[in-house]
Amino acid sequence: MHDIIIIGAGPAGITAAIYALRAGVSVTIFDRNLYGGQAAITAQIENYPAIKSITGAMFAQKLYQQAIDLNANILFEEVISVDFSDAFQTITTNKNTYTAKTVIVATGVKRRELNCEGEKQFAGKGVSYCATCDGAFFRNKNVVVVGGGNTALEDALFLSNQCRNVTLIHRRDTFRAEKHLVDAVLSRYNITILYDSNVKSIKGNHVVNAIDVYHTKQNQTTTIETDGVFIAIGYEPDNEMVSHYLNVNTEGYIVSDEYCHTNIEGVFVAGDTRTKHLRQIITACADGAVAGVSAVSYISTH
Repeated sequence: MHDIIIIGAGPAGITAAIYALRAGVSVTIFDRNLYGGQAAITAQIENYPAIKSITGAMFAQKLYQQAIDLNANILFEEVISVDFSDAFQTITTNKNTYTAKTVIVATGVKRRELNCEGEKQFAGKGVSYCATCDGAFFRNKNVVVVGGGNTALEDALFLSNQCRNVTLIHRRDTFRAEKHLVDAVLSRYNITILYDSNVKSIKGNHVVNAIDVYHTKQNQTTTIETDGVFIAIGYEPDNEMVSHYLNVNTEGYIVSDEYCHTNIEGVFVAGDTRTKHLRQIITACADGAVAGVSAVSYISTH
């Protein structure tokens, strides 16, 4: 019997663990293969208070080490199902089944897919959802980035440092990203921008070698040769395993109050996977602190 089980070792999950551990309860954290969540695969973090600039990998390492120093039990097992129907919560992973007094769901988000022809076929063969993970494979090559938000522009800037040319494809005529990112992209000599455009299909033999792009204003389709396609069109909640127990909104995010309560007693939610206005590392950490304290309070009163 565990005091608290946390599903997800991102900033929300690890912060929840830190607060709970400091309160004297036992904590076990599960993640399928990586600590740090989306932060770990972010090239550079420059908007976290008191830290002017830090790589995502270093930020994730510091989070992880702080939890380990407090005796957190972090297990790299994939949670495949949950049972929130009893007084105690049951978590089943690909290796074992565990029981806890409380559970904090901190599963975060995952990148959306284009759902175009060839995307699944060439996943890992030129199609990628993580520029910082796979960018090195495309050194001195031509690549495409799809998207118009902060992540897409950050990816384009990161890739432009090592790729010959980066083509940024955006479905609108203006960017939704922060101004400093837009300015940086516009000033980068090896970034080409295609506005009002959508990727219709991804082509290749064994690996990607071209894409078909539909230009909405011209009402025409052109073929662009490329060695890689990086997809950065936003995120969606990664909570399918719990959504049949927990209330979710129309977009699939878990509904909660300011104390991170869900509709199930003893089950809390923290981070990007819950309903909220702003999804940033700092708001994930704030959620984690609240959820950790709420879970400890639940244990002490029940």
